[in-house]
Amino acid sequence: QMKKQCDQKLLIRMKTECVPCSLNLDTQCPAGYTKITNRTGIPDCRYYLEIKTHTLSFPGCRHHCVKEFEQPECCQGHWGPDCMGK
Repeated sequence: QMKKQCDQKLLIRMKTECVPCSLNLDTQCPAGYTKITNRTGIPDCRYYLEIKTHTLSFPGCRHHCVKEFEQPECCQGHWGPDCMGK
């Protein structure tokens, strides 16, 4: 019995909002996502503060998150909802 269904593993990546690095320790990824950065995250972004008439931008940190999910797909040479077509 040959396998007719070859699910694809898909990795969805996202980054949390940019915040001051000292505040980023407590940042969690959305439900279902796994945090792949640790401690204060990665200092690769800027966040903005509005002070009266000015907007100031500061270096900040964010976390990178991933979520793995399986996308059902038929193996090569098969098709159809149940992958039985050849």
